[in-house]
Amino acid sequence: SRGFGHVPIIDKNGRGKDVLPMAPHEAERYKIRSSVERANSRLKEDFGANNVMVKGHAKVSLHLMFGVITLFSDQLLRLLG
Repeated sequence: SRGFGHVPIIDKNGRGKDVLPMAPHEAERYKIRSSVERANSRLKEDFGANNVMVKGHAKVSLHLMFGVITLFSDQLLRLLG
C-alpha cells in the first residue's frame, strides 16, 4: 500500500515483544478508523447489510439506506436515552 502512496493504519501487535507506539497522527486516524469499522459491522450484523436478497443497483441501494437510517435512529435513541 505504501507503493500507492497510502499509509497503512494497523494496530501494532508485538506478539509478546515490546510494541512501538504509533505516531500521534496515526493514533488519531486509528481511532477514526475503529469507529467507522464498528459502524460498518453493526450495519452488516444488526441491520441486514450482510444478507442482501435483492438484485439491481436501485434495490440494493434502497435496502442499504434503510439500514443506514435504522442505524442512525438507533444511535440517536442511545444518545438521547
